[in-house]
Amino acid sequence: MSQIKLIVYATDFSEGSAHAAELARQLTRLHGARLHLLHVITELHDRHWRGIPGGLMEEFAREIKTQAMTDMHDFAQRFFGDFEGELTTDVVIGPAAEEILVQASALGADLIVMGTHGRSGVEKLLVGSTTERLIRKSMIPVLTVPERG
Repeated sequence: MSQIKLIVYATDFSEGSAHAAELARQLTRLHGARLHLLHVITELHDRHWRGIPGGLMEEFAREIKTQAMTDMHDFAQRFFGDFEGELTTDVVIGPAAEEILVQASALGADLIVMGTHGRSGVEKLLVGSTTERLIRKSMIPVLTVPERG
């Protein structure tokens, strides 16, 4: 097995992601790896926004991204405030699975860690599964961590 040098931890900032954050933290420490926290804003990628005039949409996207960057800072402080390794963060806009793969590949990640919501049935059918799409398309190992009940 190859050395893990960089872990990308994809988060939606939910309370359920706390367990995945802790595992990402432990794996990073265990391997002496770097850790990159990533949040993908998926709502602005939705086709329903296409009718909004470009300038207004760009301003709206800028505001949403600014808020998400604040949320990322707060999340990083809460779960990684005393982290001793190399930690970077990013917030991007687009379809979640695709953006996670693009970012992880561009960074040369050795592992992707993310929490799962455990949706099933109709909810999974309607909402889809970012985790499922990511696992199917990724050439990078993906560790999925279920929420703790």
